Formats: sequence, C-alpha cells, structure tokens
Amino acid sequence: MGSAILGGILDATRSDNPSDSKISRFIISTKTAQSAERLRSTFKADESRIRFLHSQNVQAMKDADIILLACKPYMAEDILGQDGVRDALAGKFVISILAGTTTQDLAKFIYKDSPRNEEKRPFIVRTQPNVAASVRKSMTIIEIPDPALPESLSNVLAWIFEQIGNVKFLTADLFNVGTILVGASMGILSVPVEGMLDGGVAGGLGGLRAWRMAELLKSGAHPAILRENISSPRGCTIQSIMRLEREATRGTFAQAVIDGVNHLQGDRK
Repeated sequence: MGSAILGGILDATRSDNPSDSKISRFIISTKTAQSAERLRSTFKADESRIRFLHSQNVQAMKDADIILLACKPYMAEDILGQDGVRDALAGKFVISILAGTTTQDLAKFIYKDSPRNEEKRPFIVRTQPNVAASVRKSMTIIEIPDPALPESLSNVLAWIFEQIGNVKFLTADLFNVGTILVGASMGILSVPVEGMLDGGVAGGLGGLRAWRMAELLKSGAHPAILRENISSPRGCTIQSIMRLEREATRGTFAQAVIDGVNHLQGDRK
C-alpha cells in the first residue's frame, strides 16, 4: 500500500505532470536491502527524487518532515519502540495506514510509560486507503483528528490521499466500520467470487476461462492473490475470511452457480 501511495504522489509531482505539489523529496525505509532494491527498480524513473534506506528507520524519521507508517500492523511496536524514535518524531507529522492500530496505540509504542512533552509530541493521524490505490481509485478514510490538526497539515493530509483517489473523513467511533468497508471488504468478497468461479468450473468451464469471464479486476488479479495481498498477519481481514471459510461460504456460492446452471438446463426441483 505504501508503494501505491508513493506512486500516486510521484505521478502528481513530476515536472511533466504539474500540480499544486505539497511534497518534492522522498525517503523509503525498508527492512532489507532486497526490498530497497526492488523498490528502486519499481521507481527507477523517479530515482533522483528518492533516497532508499534499509534497516535505518530512525535515521529516515529524523530526516523526514512527514512520516507515513506503512508496515504490517504487528511490526509497529518494534519499529516505534526503537531507541531514538521519540526524539526523531518530535513535532513531526505521522500518518498511519495500519489497520486496527489507533493513534493511542501508536503514542504508547513511541512513549511507552515515559511522560510526554506536549510541546514536542508528534501529530499522529489514522487513515485507511484500499487496494484500489494501485490504480489511483482508492476510497481513503481519515479519522478526524482530536485535537484538530493545524490547517497546513490538514491540507497536506488531504492532498496526499487525493493523489490516489477519493477521501472521506470519519469520526473515531465510525473508523473501524469504515476500515472493514473500504479495506477488508475486497478481501472478504474474494471468497464468494472464487466460489462462483469454482461453480463455473464445476459447470464445465476451464478455470482460466471462468476467471477471465468473471473479470474480477482489469489487472487480472486472481482472488487468492488479491486476498493474500490484502490480508495482514493477525489482521481484521483474515479474521473475517476465516469466519467465511468456517461457515463453508465458498461452497455455498459455488452451489448457487451450479443450481442456476441446472435451472437453465431444465432441472427444476
């Protein structure tokens, strides 16, 4: 997801695609050198504007004005608990796209049990884009900050996510529901879609033909791959999918397709 967001911003800020740019320089911080090299290849056209780091999260935070947390949610505590993070984030703007992780959680990871200096606290905002960010069609929800952000930061926040689609602000009490609808729902719906494809195969279509006829995504993503890309370890999406699997939902949708075929063939019971 972080790559999709970066791609949208890079597209919007190239000299041949002028816009009211809020950001001009970028730092990518990865866990491994291999990941850094993969992203370097992905963003080769914009390499002059990007600094690639690996295993240097604290340094990246020190050097940045805006920090986008785009790791897996279960990794956040280890990353934000590193020595030096508290000072590196002092007064900075921190944007999280970590599903199920509140701004209070993030503050706790940063400060642990230490007293907080309110004058140096980072501005932390919780957001949730979805997989459609990769084609600039995301519906991103943003939790309305409390206290409110300075106007300059609020404008930057909206601008960032407008580069990958639409933006909707929600209150904290609605944010988790919104997260399921804009984020996990695509993973959840991959189960019935795959079940329907199974039904098509059972009715005589080859797997590849059924997949193409269903046209799940123009990019050609298979439901299983889509589900894997959306699901995070111990995340809300995989919990929802597990419930569907326990209830044999896949088979129900497959049978629905088979029953419809039987009906058209005159096998009406």
